[in-house]
Amino acid sequence: MCRWLAYSGSPVLLQDLLYKPENSLVVQSRHSRLGVETINGDGFGVGWYGALEEPGIYHSTEPAWNDRNLRELSAHASAGRVFAHIRASTGTAVQQTNCHPFRHRSWLWMHNGSITDFTVLKRDLILAVDPALYTEIEGSTDSELFFFLALTFGLEEDPPEAVARAVGLIEETGRRHGIEHPIQMTVATTDGTTTWAFRYSSVGKSRSLFHSTDISTLRLQYPDNPVLHELSNDARLVVSEPLGDLRGAWREVPESTCLVVHGGREELREFSPTHALG
Repeated sequence: MCRWLAYSGSPVLLQDLLYKPENSLVVQSRHSRLGVETINGDGFGVGWYGALEEPGIYHSTEPAWNDRNLRELSAHASAGRVFAHIRASTGTAVQQTNCHPFRHRSWLWMHNGSITDFTVLKRDLILAVDPALYTEIEGSTDSELFFFLALTFGLEEDPPEAVARAVGLIEETGRRHGIEHPIQMTVATTDGTTTWAFRYSSVGKSRSLFHSTDISTLRLQYPDNPVLHELSNDARLVVSEPLGDLRGAWREVPESTCLVVHGGREELREFSPTHALG
């Protein structure tokens, strides 16, 4: 599987997210505490929003702990919205086009989990992708195909409903092929203004997902912590696993939930797939 983080708030250097925390994403690439695999060394990616509407992305097939270019880039680039992902392949090739986050116009998408028996379901799912979008699929992962299914179902207009319809299709297709639990997922997507994060699995035991608590409350609780005073009040993180052990800093996202982060506001909504067959 994989690990990821989604940050929004005041601009921060990428290294402050990827390297400096006690349990940073780079640390997790070697020593994940809550992931299915301890090591996530099959490449990584970073997406961030800068001067242009379309986000920048950097992908590498190197393990995150071993990429000198990532360390150099992260020491100089800053952004107010960042997606970062470390990969543990579930069977598809280790190549740049299979690294998350994936991009379409102003949108980013990343996924931890898998579509069960993807090689069995792949043809049926690909045929459901809008032909106008199909030519943009560059890699071979279930995660990228999942993204393009969500785009097909209207991600740019209504992200929760689009993801619900995509998951519903995956489950219907899987069960038609005799697969009892077709999908395992934590997903994050953003248009550069709002972040939507989803925690769901067909089996009802999803991979870990957490979100940060209110920064202003944490400042009062830990007045001598300099990191907390460098962040704006609207700073928010959604992560596969906590970046540190600061008590009260993290809350688990409940099972079958969509978390919406816009500015300093967070909203938790129930999430369930939309099944066309009722």
